[in-house]
Amino acid sequence: MPYKQLWVIVDGNDDERFFERIKPLLEKKYDSVQIWKYAQEPLKRIKNFLKSIKAMNSDYFFFRDINNSPCVTAKKEKLKKEYKKTIDVDNIIILIKEIESWYLSGLDAKKSKELRIRTFRNTDNITKEKFNGLIPKKFDSRIDFMAEILKRFSVETAKRKNRSFDYFMAKL
Repeated sequence: MPYKQLWVIVDGNDDERFFERIKPLLEKKYDSVQIWKYAQEPLKRIKNFLKSIKAMNSDYFFFRDINNSPCVTAKKEKLKKEYKKTIDVDNIIILIKEIESWYLSGLDAKKSKELRIRTFRNTDNITKEKFNGLIPKKFDSRIDFMAEILKRFSVETAKRKNRSFDYFMAKL
């Protein structure tokens, strides 16, 4: 059986922290899973990195927040133009709205109550700002709050509560 490697290409620290939590799930399908952060990297370096992944015949997913794009297709088209032939549209995963929505998607009502935050039936519209507004005062920092969420995170719950997370899991 051939060696299978997956690169998870993410924007920043919050994304990296999230994927470290679900990395064991990814490792069930791959011999090696590597996370690479592109925040603050020049476009040329990111393009060269994507070329090297292709040269190694490795798999990859490139994650980007939808931010203010009107839809997933528009965001993917924008990235396709920006990265030209170095990126495959099928490997782009658009997070709706932002990574914070994925964090919250993994909490059921019981786990939300433990953290003393409201329960969401759907997290597709959660932004960084909404997420930050939920952080209870008992947490020393945003990172501490995120770590506590990840301790309670359920992939099955997340698939039901966030359509972009569900899409990613189906692609996997």
